[in-house]
Amino acid sequence: MTDGISYRRIRFRRGAMLRALAAAAWLLAAAPRTPLAAQQGQGARVDGILAGIQDTIIRLREHIHQYPELGNREFRTAELVANHLRSLGFDDVRTGVAHTGVVGILRGGLPGPVVAVRADMDALPVTEDTPFPFRSTVRTTYLGQEVGVSHACGHDIHVAVQLGVASVLAAMRDELPGTVKFIFQPAEEGPPPGEEGGAELMVAEGVLEDPAPSAIFGLHSFAVMEVGKVGFTSGPALAAVDHFRIRIVGKQSHGAAPHLGVDPIVMAAQAVTAFQTIRSRNLSPLEPSVVTVGIFRGGTRFNIIPNEVELEGTVRTYDPDVRDAVERRMGEILAGVTAAGGGAFELDYDRGTPATINDPELGARMLPTLKRVMGAENVLKLDPTMGGEDFAYFANEVPGFYFRLGQVPPGGTSGGHHTPDFQADNSAVPAGIRAMSNLLLDYLKAGRPAME
Repeated sequence: MTDGISYRRIRFRRGAMLRALAAAAWLLAAAPRTPLAAQQGQGARVDGILAGIQDTIIRLREHIHQYPELGNREFRTAELVANHLRSLGFDDVRTGVAHTGVVGILRGGLPGPVVAVRADMDALPVTEDTPFPFRSTVRTTYLGQEVGVSHACGHDIHVAVQLGVASVLAAMRDELPGTVKFIFQPAEEGPPPGEEGGAELMVAEGVLEDPAPSAIFGLHSFAVMEVGKVGFTSGPALAAVDHFRIRIVGKQSHGAAPHLGVDPIVMAAQAVTAFQTIRSRNLSPLEPSVVTVGIFRGGTRFNIIPNEVELEGTVRTYDPDVRDAVERRMGEILAGVTAAGGGAFELDYDRGTPATINDPELGARMLPTLKRVMGAENVLKLDPTMGGEDFAYFANEVPGFYFRLGQVPPGGTSGGHHTPDFQADNSAVPAGIRAMSNLLLDYLKAGRPAME
């Protein structure tokens, strides 16, 4: 346990082990669990159903995109999701989970395991600047400022894909060996300040219970990947995300008489520079980590040394021990710098989303499905990223399989994630439905009773 976060399943302590596990999982040639003819028949069945629902699901995607909602405020999106699941005859549709989340239960006609699949629903306070005819013009108040709201990270694609998967599997219900739990999650980007939310709250409210899945699947659109391609990282895939706030206190004085004061700007500047030695001199060079100061705020006038300075930033790590070391060294550096300068400091270090770990065994088992459905040449091995994803809270409890979905049409472009010109093409939706539907079907069929 690390600050209440369980790493009981996989705990990577050294960079060499990270890469060894990832390489081993990628290279493992897990034999398919069902005969080739059955796999081909399943693929054709999924494609046939998909052809009939594709246009409807894409229209839903455009609607969700045009009317985005921020975290813990996904009221209309949740209503759309719940109504769609009910229209498919789901056994159970639960709303109001972790504020605005929706959970649907689809029980198949044959015995088998329980598997979960998750899509995040929230948008971002970003004003959209795209040529889409269904672009968002929604505006709202966020943290006291009027802002535009848009799906600048592709969560509308995620919801649409999962609605499509629900439609496909509902149409195959009689031949479905097991149960699928569809989790539509709010606030993946983080709940508003002062509120709880996201995957952490869903887990706390028991979303992985009654029934309890033996694995969970998820995807995320990728702004630098073409439609028709998918990417996967075995083992550590996305980093833990921590947030720090620092207050360095000195003594105010005239800028022309610095000897009469204690300069917090000088102390803060020394601290920012010294923080970079944590990565370069205190940690193994094989351990991935980032220490970034994104805000340096202080002073009111050019000729006044201020009384205090505020720093704010983020730390990204994979190994819990590295996470501990970075926080400890930051405190030691601040103590030394302020003691030497005659000041004082306060450090608020908030441990956020843990690292997202793709279960190596599950990855080795499911990669053949992706290669069969998408074509082996379209399944790319991706390096770990320092971005964060609260899918980690689910994957810390049960084995997780999380992959990236291409969103850019050949010859097309997209801005980066969280930018005004982020563009995910509609054609990514059927590609995601095909991939995820076959993954879930193969997982369930591999886990059905041997007597069948």
